[in-house]
Amino acid sequence: MMPRRRDWAFSMLWINLAPALLVLILFAINQIPSGRELLHILAYSLVYSNLTGILGVLTLGLLAGSTPSKPRLVALLTAAILIVTPIGCLLAQTLLMLMGIVVSQNFWLEYVHTLRVAIPLGLVFGMGAMVHAMLRERVQETEKKLHEKEVSEARAQKLATEARLRSLESRIHPHFLFNTLNSISALIATNPERAEQIVARLAALLRAALDNSNQPLIPLEHEAAMVASYIDIERARFGEKLRAQVKIPAELQNAKVPPMSVQALVENAVKHGITRQSAGGEISVTAAREESGEVRIAVIDTGPGFDLSAVPAGHGLHNLVERLDALFGAKARLNVLRRNGHCVVEMIVPRV
Repeated sequence: MMPRRRDWAFSMLWINLAPALLVLILFAINQIPSGRELLHILAYSLVYSNLTGILGVLTLGLLAGSTPSKPRLVALLTAAILIVTPIGCLLAQTLLMLMGIVVSQNFWLEYVHTLRVAIPLGLVFGMGAMVHAMLRERVQETEKKLHEKEVSEARAQKLATEARLRSLESRIHPHFLFNTLNSISALIATNPERAEQIVARLAALLRAALDNSNQPLIPLEHEAAMVASYIDIERARFGEKLRAQVKIPAELQNAKVPPMSVQALVENAVKHGITRQSAGGEISVTAAREESGEVRIAVIDTGPGFDLSAVPAGHGLHNLVERLDALFGAKARLNVLRRNGHCVVEMIVPRV
């Protein structure tokens, strides 16, 4: 793999800057006697560094493309420097001889003298370049993961908002609202205290739907309160046909779940497991902590059940599956099964 244009620019800058700084430091500490000698040594060093450096950059590009393990990479880089540096110095020495700067009689003597300096410098700069490349790759990988996390969180936030809007729409849907108002109206004359309770439940449900709009996760305790409000409102309409209970252990009250998630499961159970049965039915909401640390929330009803794969896009359960995937990935899931003649819908989420 050839180095990118940006990598070439950085490498060439470093190849020319490093020897120039080294020569200037030697001049500053009086190791180079005159300005003329300074220019001579500077030109001499730049020829060596460019010819050797270009070969080194090409070699590093090939090694980067092979993606070996780190110990093997160090060994390959060391071997490459020990091969490339003598070749680069030989080319530079030859070029300088053709330019008349190096006397042919002193060719090999100066070549050996140069190698004594060039090989240690090549090892130092080569290892430095390798460390720089590894650190840059790690930074890029971290940036990529952060970007993916931001995209995932944005998607989860969008899905949560859509779920809240859908839930709020269902709460203010004319059928639901009219049925609730009819229940309240019927109760005013016979049981005004119960009518007042239903009004409070309806207000609490609508307020909770609005309050949780910007939160991807809420405590299970708050979710259970919304479920209780919804069940109580529906019980006012169905009476004894709807028998329901919510049991959340105290140690799981603070477990985090997506807002309107359990409520969506209960709403689905009421619509498809209770209303379709003339004698009504039962709904039970339970939560348990698995040995693996996951939280398993089950909504059990006496209805006929359904196939989760057949749920159409846009349905509340389909949206919930997408939200779980966006928030937790493979760590969360939704299961639908039959157990002891009951439909069981399980939502498994990690404990956070």
